[in-house]
Parts: sequence; C-alpha cells; structure tokens
Amino acid sequence: MANHQSSKKRIRQIKVRRLTNRYASRTARNSVRKLRATTVKEDALKMYPEVCSMLDKLAKNNVIHANKANNLKSKMAAHVNSLQA
Repeated sequence: MANHQSSKKRIRQIKVRRLTNRYASRTARNSVRKLRATTVKEDALKMYPEVCSMLDKLAKNNVIHANKANNLKSKMAAHVNSLQA
C-alpha cells in the first residue's frame, strides 16, 4: 500500500483515468460493430464520420494506437463503399 500522499493521489487519478478510457474505448468499439452490421448505405455514410472521430480521439489520447485507429477506419470505409445504394 502507498505511504506517500502523492502516491495515494496518483492511485486515485489512475483509477478515474482507467474508467474513463474503458468507457470511451467500449463505446467506440460498439459503434464500429454497429457500423459494420449496417447494410443501408445512407445510414452507414451518416455514421462513418462520427465513428472516425471517436477513433481519432482515442488515438490522440493514446487509449488505442494510431495505426489501429487508421486500420479500423480503412476497413470501415471499405465496408461503406461496398454497400449498394
């Protein structure tokens, strides 16, 4: 157990940050799943910028790696482009 005041504060901060990161990454993951399950092109085109924005924010804050975000965006773009109008 931590003895120093700064160590205790750091533990509290890490706990809050971890919960925030878990919520954000779970929300983005669910959005990616929902977009991949979409079969209507208009809905997918509307959802795509929102999901990309979520992934970019996660990558910017180092919750996920930047390359992972780019790979996911690329796969989603291919999926959206493959849908029939």
